[in-house]
Amino acid sequence: MAEEFDKDEIVEEVSNTKKGKYDPRNKLNDLTSSEWIPETISVWNQKGLGAKHPDVKIEKQHPAPFSFTDVARLIRFFTKENQVVLDPFLGIGSTLKACATERRRGIGIELNPKYAELSKERMETELVDSSNKSEQVVLQGDSREVLDTLEDNSVDFVVTSPPYWNILHKEDHKVKQERKKHSLDTKYSDDENDLGNIDDYDTFLDELTGILSKCARVLKPQKYMAVIVSDFRDKSKYIMFHSDLARKLDFVGLEIRGLKVLYQRHKRIFPYGYPYAYVPNIHNQYILILQNAKK
Repeated sequence: MAEEFDKDEIVEEVSNTKKGKYDPRNKLNDLTSSEWIPETISVWNQKGLGAKHPDVKIEKQHPAPFSFTDVARLIRFFTKENQVVLDPFLGIGSTLKACATERRRGIGIELNPKYAELSKERMETELVDSSNKSEQVVLQGDSREVLDTLEDNSVDFVVTSPPYWNILHKEDHKVKQERKKHSLDTKYSDDENDLGNIDDYDTFLDELTGILSKCARVLKPQKYMAVIVSDFRDKSKYIMFHSDLARKLDFVGLEIRGLKVLYQRHKRIFPYGYPYAYVPNIHNQYILILQNAKK
């Protein structure tokens, strides 16, 4: 049975601010009521810095960067100041940059030494005025091994954007016109341990589920995990990656609590399928909101 509260006592305890009311019973985040409610909307517009912003110089070297502004939004909702955030697929360091700007402590694991170093460089060059960038830790290595070195129940939130199988091996219009033209990386790495280099989709799902299951051991009971993914095409077949992954994670105690659609309104449109068949321009990602079911 839910704990009962005296209405008058709650009114006295809830503090008023310019942005709404902060309820002292809120153990999840530091948001007031008017800040909390909009974050529950199931569709977000992706917010990047823009192609001409000076801070995208390092970010664009990664073939699939995730906007630190969107990560920061998730971190603000699912953690309080000074809590610990883990990203097992750090990439170019967006999560750690978001942790620094939001005054959280971040741990990022990255397989590719190049991106691990670029993440550190990003902390130094893009966070000149941040007082807690020294609280951000980059661990270079395979998450399957590095996660075993972290303590049980030591993390308050997990947020990550893992590889979307081996889709970066498929050279579409975007790769040919945008990345190859500027001599930018078109895949994560050549490492055989890289999930982005696995040929079989079911094997890929099992390996990814195994890594996120290790994250659940590190994640505190009842705390949340946000996994940013995208559906994709494999030749003529449409792969519902977000659904396949959510179903797998349920078996390891990571229960789905909701789904956000992240609308990528800035993406270019390409003539896929024209004039013979319907082939979608996929302009959205999904954010799986999962909760660690362990007690």
